[in-house]
Amino acid sequence: MNKAFTKEPDGQDDDDGDGPSLPALPAGTRNYMTPAGYARLRAEFMQLIDVERPKMVETVSWAAKNGDRSENGDYLYGKKRLREIDRRLRFLTKRLDIAEVVDPSVHHGSEQVFFGATVTYANARGDEKTITIKGIDESDSLAGEVSWVSPIARTLLKARVGDELNLVTPVGVEKIEVVEVHYPVPAAGD
Repeated sequence: MNKAFTKEPDGQDDDDGDGPSLPALPAGTRNYMTPAGYARLRAEFMQLIDVERPKMVETVSWAAKNGDRSENGDYLYGKKRLREIDRRLRFLTKRLDIAEVVDPSVHHGSEQVFFGATVTYANARGDEKTITIKGIDESDSLAGEVSWVSPIARTLLKARVGDELNLVTPVGVEKIEVVEVHYPVPAAGD
């Protein structure tokens, strides 16, 4: 086969695909986000578009004037970084366009689990765990945050304090009980 018709495996092409970095949304659902998560993604978008991209364009332009581009590290790195920034900007644009911001503080005082709830649950051995249900683009498992489409969140959604639920895990079904549900306090003036 002619080499002209083979795809290079090094990933240097600048296609418009977002690749594996784009978490899948369940079909027919919205991209739910908390106000803080939306603000964080919006701030990242603005930082990239207003600061990082112009700075990198300036660096690439300067490096291009320095002669042989094939051996110019500043030019090569700058072009690569510019592609990364542009890819992230496309991702953020798509996600922010379809975001549906949901303020969990409207459920403050409720004992039922909805999006944005911080839930403490116990398993049959009495071990307690606390999680916060967040959007796909903002959840951080190291901080005890889970995506609303995760198995634990889907099990807990719409449950109430005291409900016993069956959580399907890779090792089987585990009985859990909802112990506590908390929501953020509404901001003054809401």
